Amino acid sequence: MDIRKIYDYALMREYASKRFFEENAKRLSQAMAVEAFLQLAREEQQHIEFIQEQIAALKSGQQGNAEYGATLEEAGFYSQRVQVEVIDQMVAEAMVADLPVLRMAFLIEGDFAEFYESSARIAEGEARQVLAMLGQWERTHEQLFKQFYERAFEEYSKMPWGG
Repeated sequence: MDIRKIYDYALMREYASKRFFEENAKRLSQAMAVEAFLQLAREEQQHIEFIQEQIAALKSGQQGNAEYGATLEEAGFYSQRVQVEVIDQMVAEAMVADLPVLRMAFLIEGDFAEFYESSARIAEGEARQVLAMLGQWERTHEQLFKQFYERAFEEYSKMPWGG
């Protein structure tokens, strides 16, 4: 297993995920959803920096630097606060136009979590810990967007025909 190739691929995917959140924030109709997407783009930037730190550690002969991830977790992630503070506000209005974007967000995050989890299963040492941490972060994002989507869809399904 070439952990460097996994990190290179992960870095590419994190950049794509960040771009997805930034671009779709412009398309969303509800301000709270826009802010959630922009904040998650900032989280993806933290993931990028974390992976870059792992690549730098490999270049210096270390297996990785999971401690940096623990520092990020201690600082707290927005997505944990979003679930408590924002989700009810996001579904207060119908977000019919936002439903496909929200669904795509949770599918992308779930796919990425699976990538990290499967990579962690075959990795060893600190790399296993790093990949598992990244998988956990992506699962949190997946759950957040799945919850957003399900709540928005529930509201939409209760609307009278014609909005």
